[in-house]
Amino acid sequence: MELTTDVIGGRWRTVILSRLKEGVHRYGELRRLVPGISEKMLSQRLRELEADGLITRRDLGTAAPHVEYDLTEEGRSLTPVLQALYDWGVARAARTGVEVG
Repeated sequence: MELTTDVIGGRWRTVILSRLKEGVHRYGELRRLVPGISEKMLSQRLRELEADGLITRRDLGTAAPHVEYDLTEEGRSLTPVLQALYDWGVARAARTGVEVG
């Protein structure tokens, strides 16, 4: 369990991973899809997830910056885990009367 929480624990990591399980996203898209995260924190978390081998960063080398992020095979292997966490959160929200946005 410690290894798992070391890799996917921490603020924002699971949120970013769950957004990337939906498909490839550019930095600006991730900024919009993860409200409340600062640019500095998003950049830091993306670098960490890349260093951990869970995501890839692809710079398309165009005149305007165009960088895409995607899950690696290792990152994709977390899909059932992320789905289980999501399902648990929805069920807990229903049990406790918390509105999910």
